[in-house]
Amino acid sequence: MAEGNPRTVLVVDDQDAFVVATRRLLAHASDFELIAEATDAASAITLGDELRPDVVLMDIKLPDVNGIEATRQLLAVDPTATVILLSTYTSDDLPDGAAASGAIAYLHKEDLSAPVLRSVLDGGAPVATMFA
Repeated sequence: MAEGNPRTVLVVDDQDAFVVATRRLLAHASDFELIAEATDAASAITLGDELRPDVVLMDIKLPDVNGIEATRQLLAVDPTATVILLSTYTSDDLPDGAAASGAIAYLHKEDLSAPVLRSVLDGGAPVATMFA
């Protein structure tokens, strides 16, 4: 990412209310640009390959393939993407494989905000479970 350019973001979630809320959140943060939304893993992988977003906000629970496997597949086509897993699971109840998926962190959906997202991308946030 060139200095001064916003980080491009792909949101992957099948819950309309969450996507709308995330769209609003990113619209008010000048350092992020929402470039695409996907409701399933197959679309996310295609969009990730085509658009090469800087950041992928990936729901763990998707209708076709879970977000953990989708993260692995997306990073296979675009290893430069930074993936953050999102869900309503507590960090103690994360599904097996979440930490080894290639995602940098897990973040509870209720904790998602622009400052928290910045903090996670910069190496850590107290509300996130960091994998890397």
